[in-house]
Amino acid sequence: MLTEIAGKIRNLRKEKDLTLKDLSIKTGLSVSFLSQVENGYSSLAITSLKKIAEALNVPMNYFFKPPEIHNFLVKAQEEKAFKIEGSNSEFIRISGDFTGRKIESLIIIIPPEQMHGSKSSHPGEEFVYLLEGALIVNLAGNDYLLKAGDSIQYPSTTDHSWTNPLNQKTKLISIVTPLIF
Repeated sequence: MLTEIAGKIRNLRKEKDLTLKDLSIKTGLSVSFLSQVENGYSSLAITSLKKIAEALNVPMNYFFKPPEIHNFLVKAQEEKAFKIEGSNSEFIRISGDFTGRKIESLIIIIPPEQMHGSKSSHPGEEFVYLLEGALIVNLAGNDYLLKAGDSIQYPSTTDHSWTNPLNQKTKLISIVTPLIF
């Protein structure tokens, strides 16, 4: 752990284009002490690490490895619907939460006769599975009609939009990359 912290201090100092002398002036710690710290020859008291963190303009926890998250299971009773500004749809996050996760899974409920978002493109990939209702997915000017049980998958770099053509809500599962939340 000492060498990990030392490497982060050295890399961050160089990123900010600071010399050991610059860091010494900002922290009040000697150049020789900072050199020993960066080379893993000296341990750090919390007070010294706090001074270094402040001088480099980062929180102290920057120097520590974040805890591994292992929330794999999402219980139905723990799901909470939320809205995103600018969207009339409801979202329910159904993805687990763990370090290194690459996909985002959501249940999306689109109100009757509404467009979900606007025509857009972005990096990644999308998969949609229709649970109930109907959905028109427009991909680069081509309309695809999905009914309950249908699915569609496409690169998100393609201009796309979704519309609920019915006078009842549409409910779907959306799986996207990269992560949204």
